Amino acid sequence: MPPLRWTAPEGLRGLIFDCDGTLADTMPAHHRAWVAMLAPHGIAFPEPRFYAMGGMPTAQIIRVLAKDAGVEVRHVEAMVQEKERRFLLELDAVQPIAPVIAIANAYRSVLPMAVASGGQRDVVLRTLDRLAVRSWFQTVVAAEDTTRHKPEPDVFLEAARRLGVAPAACAVFEDTELGLEAARRAGMLGIDVRPWGKT
Repeated sequence: MPPLRWTAPEGLRGLIFDCDGTLADTMPAHHRAWVAMLAPHGIAFPEPRFYAMGGMPTAQIIRVLAKDAGVEVRHVEAMVQEKERRFLLELDAVQPIAPVIAIANAYRSVLPMAVASGGQRDVVLRTLDRLAVRSWFQTVVAAEDTTRHKPEPDVFLEAARRLGVAPAACAVFEDTELGLEAARRAGMLGIDVRPWGKT
């Protein structure tokens, strides 16, 4: 289905968008930030694994990678902040993913919309500000807002609750397998934006 001609199915009452890799082309910058932050700790993060873990909160990724590498990390929160600091240094280079932005623009006055991300709130909000789209969304749900994360459905269920829309009447735009599985578990229509490309 051509993304710029996407039409909301009948009965749909709310749209939920992931941020990184869905609204914003941030993933390469995030990977560079990860590699730079992890290198002093002797922890590798190959690109394929990075994309496979898309949607997982930063602290959780650090713990998984450290355990797999046999490395003890004692200051996870400091590592989280360092990773996000490195990403924000590249924020000015972040570009919108045009097909998804076009859909959000077309529906922002038609249906209530939310952003639901595994990222930290400050970073998600600054990314949306970089794209000049924050005001399009009625609410933003970030990693701090739920205790369970993708592929669990909590982030999307919380977004639907804040929008006042039943989960079954929501569509989720996602770019990762974890996110699409979370949408499925939430009982929502999951839309994989990866085939649409970035232009």
